[in-house]
Amino acid sequence: MNRLISIELQKIWMNKASRILTLTYFILLSFIALIASIKFDIGPFKFHLAEMGIFNFPFIWHFNTYVAAILKLFLAIVIVSMMANEYSYGTLKQNLIDGLSKKEFILSKFLTVVLFSVISTIFIFVMSLILGLIFSSYTELDIIFSDLDYLLAFFVKLTGFFSFCLFLGILVKRSAFALGFLLVWNIIEGIIRGFLAFKVFPDSNIDEKITQFLPLESMSNLIVNPGPRLSVIKNIGSQIGINTDIDYSVSYSAILIVLIWTFLFIYFSYKLLKNRDL
Repeated sequence: MNRLISIELQKIWMNKASRILTLTYFILLSFIALIASIKFDIGPFKFHLAEMGIFNFPFIWHFNTYVAAILKLFLAIVIVSMMANEYSYGTLKQNLIDGLSKKEFILSKFLTVVLFSVISTIFIFVMSLILGLIFSSYTELDIIFSDLDYLLAFFVKLTGFFSFCLFLGILVKRSAFALGFLLVWNIIEGIIRGFLAFKVFPDSNIDEKITQFLPLESMSNLIVNPGPRLSVIKNIGSQIGINTDIDYSVSYSAILIVLIWTFLFIYFSYKLLKNRDL
């Protein structure tokens, strides 16, 4: 297993574009800490993000994982390029000639996906813990370590999304087309959601019960927008009649759905590779 991971990491590090994108991703993750410095003073109106409670425990686990998940596209490009380069440079065929089985090849890619997800999750955990200890109004241990299931959701979300990108990289063989397909699929899911919500089930939430099984939608459902949880947003919402009292907790049914999609993406990646003439 260590041999398979080391092979993949060496390929990524030897590729300049992949190396830059990977470093950029983790640098941008660390920039979340800069949100604490955002301040606007316009007359009597003071806008200090850190003082709004975004770094309070346990809210910080929700906020940071939501923001960090937005940046996953940088690593998605690395994952897709990692697979596309295997075809472009002929390393896939060479690896198979050197004795690596197709199952080991897919396993090495999946282990890399999991490794990226684990490192990202640990990175967010450490950074959130540090920011929370500095800025949070609540430092009791039971409060600090509550809602850690957002980290689990973050890990599952990254693993599922990167597995989808890996599947597209194998399916399409070209990184630009694979990323384009990812965008098109996102649009298709949006059309499906809109059609069900406004045309088929306009007076119920049946559309949500159906679309929760779509791959990207299920990943999106893992960590919902934390903004309305902030007291200032709740106050504004109550004044203009918008309901912000929704369920923000991690849905374990969504986790199960994403894990099933992750298995399917890896399984079909293997089947594609197994049946394809290289």
